[in-house]
Amino acid sequence: MRLNSFGARSKSGRWLAVLAVLVFALVLGTGGWLVSNYKHFGNLLKVISLVKTQYLYPVNTSQLVDGAIKGIVNSLSDPYSVYLEPKTFSQLQEQINGSFGGLGILVGVKEQYLTVVRVYQGTPAAKEGIAAGDVITRIDERDARGIDLETAISLMRGPVGSKVSLVISREGVPGPLQFTLTREEISVPTVEGRTLPGTGIGYVAVSQFTERTADEMRDALARLNGEKVRGIILDLRDNPGGELMAAVNVAKYFVPRGPVVYIDYRMGNDQAFYSEGHTIQLPLVVLINGGSASAAEILAGAVKDTGAGTLVGTRTFGKGIVQTVFPLENGAGLKLTTARYLTPAKNDIHQKGIEPDVFVQPLEDRSRDVQLERAVEIMRQKIAG
Repeated sequence: MRLNSFGARSKSGRWLAVLAVLVFALVLGTGGWLVSNYKHFGNLLKVISLVKTQYLYPVNTSQLVDGAIKGIVNSLSDPYSVYLEPKTFSQLQEQINGSFGGLGILVGVKEQYLTVVRVYQGTPAAKEGIAAGDVITRIDERDARGIDLETAISLMRGPVGSKVSLVISREGVPGPLQFTLTREEISVPTVEGRTLPGTGIGYVAVSQFTERTADEMRDALARLNGEKVRGIILDLRDNPGGELMAAVNVAKYFVPRGPVVYIDYRMGNDQAFYSEGHTIQLPLVVLINGGSASAAEILAGAVKDTGAGTLVGTRTFGKGIVQTVFPLENGAGLKLTTARYLTPAKNDIHQKGIEPDVFVQPLEDRSRDVQLERAVEIMRQKIAG
């Protein structure tokens, strides 16, 4: 029976084996690699054949190909490199574009747990009482511990009017909290600007960097300029990053003429992005913390290295690598770490973070925003000077 099963291998199985040979020859090198690793490669072909012919349940070729792709990416042990199935890839594109259907929360991964970073007013999450700092432990029937961000976002988004169940752990509250939310069309601004009462100081918070962020920043600064503010406090706290060019374009409003960031690729063709020096010409203070990551650190690093402003708060997250999103066939995609970035002074901040110029630890009970209060003090000194 075993011989018959092997002998009756389907055309799709033979195609998959041939595909595996071609892929591994391309990805892992030349024929020399095949000779030196023939046992491993033989195991791959044997596993493919055994699954196709001996596994209790039928398996289609697409499933095996997807599994092989995921295995290749997972073998990198890089939490930022992810194979994106069509649904997840589509939702990532929506996030980059700044408009999507979902719950109205910004989430990040903190110590393997999915944590709510920000809740937007008027959204399903805000209406149900979900708060920043809540830890999401389950999404519907899926355990959320150790989940990658793209998968978590995919699970929480869906058709408008559909429901999703979240189990949440909240500090100070015994036992888990369960919420059932109805998804709505979400279009959340990434920039919020206002004048702080009685100060003449403009306050601008950036929640993340999308394709819309630079235009939103332009509009916010124009409004504040019309209100005759005398300085800008830029809040990058808990900003998980986003699109690199959005951060570069925002930096151009604040960073003097010269480099904003250097992109260092393993294969060469390094890049540098520059500011033309058309800045707002106002004193600047930037708020940062451990939730300021990636593109937010590009902006914070440029401000610090060029002396364009004063960083206040705590050390940033320390994500100094860049991911490129590659579209694949059938609507899938690959998010792959392709480069590291360096600040204008050529500092590599990966797994190190950026230290503030003025260290201010937040209050544990969050009863007052002492970091913002200190930023206002510093700004008043700058204006007076």
